[in-house]
Amino acid sequence: MSTSTAAHPRPHVPDGQRPAKRKPGSRTLGEGRMAAMLLSPTLLVLALVIAYPLVSALYQSLFREEPGLDENGFVAEGETFVGLANYTDLLVGDSAERFLNALANTTFFTITTVTLETVLGLCLALAMNRAFRGRGLLRASILIPWAVPTAVSGLLWRWIFQSDGIANDLIGNEILWTAEGFQAKAAVIIAEVWKTAPFIGLLVLAGMQVIPEEVYEAARIDGAGWWRQLGSITLPLVKPTLLVAVLFRLLDALRMFDLPFVMIGPGKQSVETLSMLAWDESNQLRYGSASAFAIILFLYVALVAIVFVKLLGADVAGTKEMRVLRKAGRTRKAKALS
Repeated sequence: MSTSTAAHPRPHVPDGQRPAKRKPGSRTLGEGRMAAMLLSPTLLVLALVIAYPLVSALYQSLFREEPGLDENGFVAEGETFVGLANYTDLLVGDSAERFLNALANTTFFTITTVTLETVLGLCLALAMNRAFRGRGLLRASILIPWAVPTAVSGLLWRWIFQSDGIANDLIGNEILWTAEGFQAKAAVIIAEVWKTAPFIGLLVLAGMQVIPEEVYEAARIDGAGWWRQLGSITLPLVKPTLLVAVLFRLLDALRMFDLPFVMIGPGKQSVETLSMLAWDESNQLRYGSASAFAIILFLYVALVAIVFVKLLGADVAGTKEMRVLRKAGRTRKAKALS
């Protein structure tokens, strides 16, 4: 005896009583509340450690510590509201020369160190990606400069660049590396590149590890040499990882403080950066101008990050991948509903 099964017909529902279809990628009210609850601790921490200090610094930058006379004619110290005077002094006031020098030093250190670190880090990644005896030892040794604290690294290089240090013994000449002059800039650049080039190298190596070996085998069969594989396969496929690594290093180099501070010392015109200038102003109890320097540095870093992301397309937050996954999900839902 054979039985046959038939699909039950769907009950007819008038058009006015049919529930509205959800748009692909849309969230219900309950999902939105759950997302808000899960994100609220992170947003609260960000508000405490980022938003509040930023707003407080912006408010403090509108005041200046100026002595004056009280109603009895005695000298009284206190903060006076000066508006944007602390910012205008950075360009045309007494602090203009020092500010422009610190801005130039910060930009010079950022461009020079990040460029050298990118080239050296890429070379390190290419070396570590090859199969040879002792590769594990090389990878472990490259981690050492990155693992050393910056203050300790600064002291180490300060001893190296002393007048009777190893650097002068190697070159056979006595150079005052830790005094004023371009040699102080060169010392900071060498120490910074030595410490942070492994960071870019390790990130680029992680990007190289996910490239399928079959791609290189097909290129070798087609007669592509090592340089052709580097330019046509390796660099294009590691470009997203490399851009993110360079962006992180740019933002870190723009805030450079501890390495030149420990190596060369404060108050040195050759190596003074915006962070060091803000610290010096706050150390002199000039909190208004120090806050102005900090706000300018914050805007500078934000501008560089926005320009870098917009022009070079660094996918820092993985938005491109999320966009592709979201589009694929909408396609699958559309096919299921049709």
